[in-house]
Amino acid sequence: MVFSVLKPKNFRQYFIADIVSGFGVGMSTIGANWYLMDKTGSMTSVGLMLSLNVIAGFLISAFAGTFIDKWNRKTILIWANAIRAVALLLILGGFLSTGFRVEYLYAFAAINGMGWAVYMSASRSFVQEILPEKDLIHGNSLIEISLQVGMFMAGALSGILYKYVGFEVILLLNALAFIVSSFFLRRIKHTPLPIENRGESYLDSFKDGLRYLAERPYLFVLGIVSIIPLVSTMVYNVVLPGYVNEAVKGDSVVFGLSDMFYGVGGLLSGFLAAPLARKLSQNGTILLLFIVSVLNLVAIAFGSTVLLLYFGSVLIGLTNSSLRILITTELMESVSKSYMGRATSVWMGISLLLQTVSATGLGVVIDRYSPGVGFLCMSGIMLLGLVLYVVLSSRSARKVTLEV
Repeated sequence: MVFSVLKPKNFRQYFIADIVSGFGVGMSTIGANWYLMDKTGSMTSVGLMLSLNVIAGFLISAFAGTFIDKWNRKTILIWANAIRAVALLLILGGFLSTGFRVEYLYAFAAINGMGWAVYMSASRSFVQEILPEKDLIHGNSLIEISLQVGMFMAGALSGILYKYVGFEVILLLNALAFIVSSFFLRRIKHTPLPIENRGESYLDSFKDGLRYLAERPYLFVLGIVSIIPLVSTMVYNVVLPGYVNEAVKGDSVVFGLSDMFYGVGGLLSGFLAAPLARKLSQNGTILLLFIVSVLNLVAIAFGSTVLLLYFGSVLIGLTNSSLRILITTELMESVSKSYMGRATSVWMGISLLLQTVSATGLGVVIDRYSPGVGFLCMSGIMLLGLVLYVVLSSRSARKVTLEV
């Protein structure tokens, strides 16, 4: 049973902390997207804000991995939450004192991007540290559940809160969520992973991490495949406001509910990914999920109804999150714990670079053409992931045959 990994107190505390953190991030991110579009009417501005988010994350990811592998990962998570909470409260003070300023939202995006990049790399490395290998797939399933519970609760509430109390209250709740999350993280009691090569310089440690992946091309490419769903989700965040506004003629509540249904799909993945992998094989399940994702995104691109958007959003959440669970588990089982932070930061950096290009370009394309084009681009991204995984699987199978 997937919930059996909650019996140990440490992972249970982490699980609650992750739900609360995901709730805060999701609510403010969704609210910021709609707030900027509402104030400026420009999808290009939304794309630029999201580009700043990923650029900041990309820049910090170059340093984060080595830092994470050389320090206590729990402490890094707590400080990441604390710094983000303080920064959000400062931005809130700016809005309250001067009113809407687009610069504040850009600052929010940069802080959010840096915090998210550090938190993702550190948290996944921390999970690998506190869970035995046999529990990793259930642990990753629960992590996805925690993320999506936080996100779909955020999606349901952000549109309503924005409509009735404003974006400022959303920022305050986000800061409080980080503080509460840190409280649960502090309750985790464990022996930190011993640091290898403690006297090694930062630069040498960074180079060693790159060398580790360069000598393992299969793992490197598998990590690239693992970030494809993340890039697709980022594009979804860029496309969704304009699609709701133009294609289905909805308001902030429809926008929030659409994002909530994405979270529902992600939540279902936590319960379905592992059983599907046992029944169909892990490779077969990953291929099936990529195919369903491609077809679903094409259908949304050519549709224009709220019900299709809601149903399609569930499938996007289900396929993207299930892919992350299965591929991340394989990576955690294969990558050395002492290199996980650096490896994750490399993949995160590549992901953020791809997101930067897609977010900026798509904002312009959507303003010029239609939001449906954005979903076609998402379909193309997932098709690329499918092709890469097919090639990777075929080479792996051929290698096994030759060895036999």
